[in-house]
Amino acid sequence: MHLSEGIVEAPVLLAGAAIAAGGVIYGLRAIAPERIMGVAILASAFFVGSLIHVPIGPGSAHLVLGGIMGVTLGWACVPAIGVALLLQAIFFQYGGLTVLGVNTVIMAGPALLCGLLFRPFLSGTQRVQQLAAFAAGFLALALSCLLLAAVLVTTDQNFLLTARLLVLGHLPVMVIEGLVTVFIIRFILKVQPDILALS
Repeated sequence: MHLSEGIVEAPVLLAGAAIAAGGVIYGLRAIAPERIMGVAILASAFFVGSLIHVPIGPGSAHLVLGGIMGVTLGWACVPAIGVALLLQAIFFQYGGLTVLGVNTVIMAGPALLCGLLFRPFLSGTQRVQQLAAFAAGFLALALSCLLLAAVLVTTDQNFLLTARLLVLGHLPVMVIEGLVTVFIIRFILKVQPDILALS
């Protein structure tokens, strides 16, 4: 789920690059030295998750793990996602360098928002934890799809059908993202809850 080179106009590219740069700088400052390894591992998971594609109509979909990134990393998810997207662009030509800022905003913005919104609920009862984790995973991908669709439609109205197909095609993946997020967050809370530092 990446924007490709040559689709987005210069003002959107510049705005995306500026917002992404600000988020990356703030996110880097938010990383405590003892958490660098965890950030790197989750950036790697984000990178690898995108390599497993499931065909959907004329395109394909893959897990993004945005909810997990946002809940576990907070602001650090922005540089983690930015680096993963940069490596994807260099090694696999997913997206591109000129659209790296916009793609980072599309993927990291919803991840951060869902992390900030739902992380406090992970200290609640088990049912509340599960609902919050599902919502984080589901909504992070849903909002990314909506942002990508909005960029496509504002670029050219001819992309309207593509934008609709993109959102509808990702609905099953949103549910899977939510379920995977529940499983991983429950595992983290059971095995090593200090990763989430909820106390």
